[in-house]
Amino acid sequence: MIARVPEDVLTRLKAVLGPDGWSEDPDRLAPKLVEWRERWHGETPLLALPASTAQVAAVIGLCAEASVAVTPQGGNTGLVGGQIPQGEILLSTDRLRAVRDVDRLDDVLVAEAGLTLAETHAAAQAAGRRFPLDLASEGSATLGGLISTNAGGTAVLRYGTMRGLVLGLEAVLPDGSVWNGLKRLRKDNTGYDLKQMLIGAEGTLGVVTAAALRLAPILASRAVALAAVTSPRLAIELLVLAKAETGGEVEAFELISRLGVELATRHLPGLRDPLETATPWVVLIEIASARAGAAEAALEALLSQALESGLIVDAALAQSGEQAKAFWALREGQSAAQKPEGPAWKHDVSVPISSIADFLETASATLVDRYPGVRIDAFGHLGDGNIHFDILGPVGGDAARHASARDDGARVVHDLVHAMGGSISAEHGLGSMKTAEALLYKSPVEVAAQRALRLALDPKRIMNPRVLF
Repeated sequence: MIARVPEDVLTRLKAVLGPDGWSEDPDRLAPKLVEWRERWHGETPLLALPASTAQVAAVIGLCAEASVAVTPQGGNTGLVGGQIPQGEILLSTDRLRAVRDVDRLDDVLVAEAGLTLAETHAAAQAAGRRFPLDLASEGSATLGGLISTNAGGTAVLRYGTMRGLVLGLEAVLPDGSVWNGLKRLRKDNTGYDLKQMLIGAEGTLGVVTAAALRLAPILASRAVALAAVTSPRLAIELLVLAKAETGGEVEAFELISRLGVELATRHLPGLRDPLETATPWVVLIEIASARAGAAEAALEALLSQALESGLIVDAALAQSGEQAKAFWALREGQSAAQKPEGPAWKHDVSVPISSIADFLETASATLVDRYPGVRIDAFGHLGDGNIHFDILGPVGGDAARHASARDDGARVVHDLVHAMGGSISAEHGLGSMKTAEALLYKSPVEVAAQRALRLALDPKRIMNPRVLF
């Protein structure tokens, strides 16, 4: 239970934030106190809206002094409840939106934590560069949130997660001190890497206020295709072939179940399945090249070879940018397409790529046997082993009964993931949803080390206290 925040602390916080830097307006707070699936609801005595790193430091310093807990929040796109306060001060990065610098020689963009991913893309593009992290919530997801959860997105196969895209950070630590680590170095071998400790820490070790991000060239050609495959095993063989034949130019390699395609075309306006042959699985492939026209030629050659060798049975190559967006909409619309079907058990897991087929076969058979009638909608980033393994209730079934079995179903899935050397959270973090469960799978040595680190930086445990160990 979070202790009530004393009135004098609230008064002091309002004073350091100024009249535009805080809110108690229920209407203003309401959208920040629920996550978009409406599974997590929260409360806060005060929404803090700092407009500078100095104001963030003042807020955290006051809260540390008074032993008042703080929950940082970016764009509120998280799916595990870590950004939803339960009585803590809610610190939003909405007003930290400046692009401080874009340097073409360093290939670096320095921006504040509240900048959205879409705005980051625009700033990089204006300088003739690209920030190579892409995900469906780009219009609302912010840099601070993406860093704090070590987001990956669709291009991890080529560019890695945020851990590989962040060169430096500025952050306010749990005692209110400011760490200016906005370095632009590719090499810095001088001890512990504090930025890597903050990346993926879900706001428990401090508040990220700005970041120096690694940029990439804008590639000259890009091609997208959908391919019909009969099994995940053949999809993995296609991935191996694609990487070998393109010399590392595969940017995305996504798997979608037949049910996922059907739900997307049924519930999302304007979408259709461009493949003439309906197979149990569909693969979306994107190739990008620095040479004009090379991506299209490479993808066409790959699809021809895959057809001849029997890896795929049908394919559709996007003939325009609009068609490429439509192909991607089938993949990115999976979560939205599920909503009209009722409650879903959602699992964001990863296993070694070599184990994906075994995982999908075993997990699906186990759950269908245990919960007759459930429908499996599996999709995700086959290229990096991250599968979104979602379970929908039976058609016409009892939605409340299905929802009530969520935790039991998660244990079945996560036990199997752990047995295969995988992770129960591939890209969304642990948050409030998975923190306790993760203790079942983490080694005591790892948990003790993480707790020791947190205790050293946040002895009062004021930073996102319900999250992580």
